[in-house]
Amino acid sequence: MSTLNILSGGAAQGLVGSLTSAFKGLTGFDIAGEFGAVGAMADKLRKGTPADVVILTAALVAKLAEEKLVVAGSMADVGLVETALAFRTGDPQTTVRDAADLREALLASDAIFVPDTRASTAGIHVANVLQQLGVADEVSARLRIFPNGATAMRELAASEARRPIGCTQSTEIISTKGVTLSGSLPSGCELATMYTAGITTAAAHPQRAQDLIGLLTGAGQHEQRKRAGFIGGRDQVPA
Repeated sequence: MSTLNILSGGAAQGLVGSLTSAFKGLTGFDIAGEFGAVGAMADKLRKGTPADVVILTAALVAKLAEEKLVVAGSMADVGLVETALAFRTGDPQTTVRDAADLREALLASDAIFVPDTRASTAGIHVANVLQQLGVADEVSARLRIFPNGATAMRELAASEARRPIGCTQSTEIISTKGVTLSGSLPSGCELATMYTAGITTAAAHPQRAQDLIGLLTGAGQHEQRKRAGFIGGRDQVPA
């Protein structure tokens, strides 16, 4: 069986999953690989984990290209992903209009579900926001930290806490059953991250890798990207 291997940030897992059938119909290849914190995925590539394609933050893919691990000319933006709030489906949602509302929502929660605060894009940002809001010490015991946003959201969905809340990238919230996207972080606390795909220099199937990037970024997938939580990308440029 022919397989294209990818290493990707968790933000792109839902989008890649939605394109798997189309990719197989186009190329005959299945898609396999890992999704997780972008820093961890980059380190896997550096340590020799086989991969044809990476889908990581634009800055990280550019760094890997500098390290000669990604073909610079293959890089293509998939779209922006916002860091957002999530609630367990069915729970009352708190309206968060500004930083004060966000501070109040975090302090009112008895469990806060987040991805890795050292290696994931959203997790690092959440840790910074908690410091910015002056609540890091007060809520530290309530943090529930997981390797990636998808796992954090699954745990939020299954949580038995009285009033849990989650914070990760919108794409990971949208693709997880049992949690509801509440909205992006408010002005002053917001983060929108560009995700970029690239072909690795050690790709076993570079042409198939290019085919996948074409699907991920092409104008024909605008609605799929939008449903998955991506903003912008090449589809916003008129043909």
